[in-house]
Amino acid sequence: MRSETMNAIERVECAINLEKPDRVPIWPDVTTSAACALTGQKFWEIANQGFDAQQDVELRFFDEYGGWDAANPALTSEAYTVGGFKVKKPTEASPEVQFLEAEYTTYEDYAIIAEIGWFNFVSDHLIYRISDIKKREEYDKLFAEVINGTFRAIAEYRKRGVYIFYAQPNNHPFFTLSLSRSMVKFTEDLYYRPAMVEKALAKMTEDFISFGVGLCKDTGVQIMKMAEERAGAFFYPLTIFERFWWPYTEQIVDAFWAQGIKISFHLDTCWDKNIPYFKKLPRNSAILELDGTTNIFAAKEHLRNHLCIASDIHPALMCLGKPEEVAAYCRKVIDEIGGDGGHILSTACSLPAAAKKENFMAMLETGKTYELSK
Repeated sequence: MRSETMNAIERVECAINLEKPDRVPIWPDVTTSAACALTGQKFWEIANQGFDAQQDVELRFFDEYGGWDAANPALTSEAYTVGGFKVKKPTEASPEVQFLEAEYTTYEDYAIIAEIGWFNFVSDHLIYRISDIKKREEYDKLFAEVINGTFRAIAEYRKRGVYIFYAQPNNHPFFTLSLSRSMVKFTEDLYYRPAMVEKALAKMTEDFISFGVGLCKDTGVQIMKMAEERAGAFFYPLTIFERFWWPYTEQIVDAFWAQGIKISFHLDTCWDKNIPYFKKLPRNSAILELDGTTNIFAAKEHLRNHLCIASDIHPALMCLGKPEEVAAYCRKVIDEIGGDGGHILSTACSLPAAAKKENFMAMLETGKTYELSK
């Protein structure tokens, strides 16, 4: 067994800085639904009690299972709503938060977004299309609830001595438009109305930087999480990626890096063809969270000693596999992804609600006790 000579914060910082810690840092990327399932509670009941109730379940989960090295505030339906996304809260019949995608943003809205930015567009226009909110005061109250809950969660995790992996995530401007415009309509716009899309993306990128840097400074968190599921070559040719995603991404990373803040890219779907582009980013300026469909071992070869990678214990393995299979995969990524540093042991996308308790325990136990074979 590898002896521990670092605390959780030192361990995560060591890995993020592309060095080898005393053992692999563990960050399960917990969902409230998983925390509920693994503590014997009903998510659809907790989700209707507000942000604090959902965060309390995640804190209880952390405490009951012995904790890990990095954590983050709960991702709630309220946070998605104030971000401008229509969601359906969980019910007993449908026990997960569901994104409801449709053409909530119109072609004409591109000009509005380009002028006033995404956050003002949400509070002045979009929120009334995607929620039951009727007045600006209601939106402001919900936004304050999310922000106050975020600060409370960060304070609670800091009491537990863990690294705060991010305060609240933000979708990449490209992904935001795709979700709000609908993927079909947004794809049409990329090909037939590219100038309007670019004007909106430029303004949204400024918004992303302003909001994210401010949030990181206010909370003292040194990582901003940015989610993207649709810009990779799984969906679009590299010409689309190069024109509508990569330039804005470089601008975001450079702006945060100048403030000493790293971007953690939450990259769902297969990014095999896009991974080499990330070598262009400043060394140590970002972390890549991969979801089990991107070839993580090839990604490591491209980005070795350049960017930290959070590994990808697949939901299917956590839900359907056996503990020994989970442990074997954890050992494999600890050796091959973290053998020379720059690795965080994590779940692909997030910890699923259907994860077996014994599989989750196998992940924690292996991460905490396994010694590198190299």
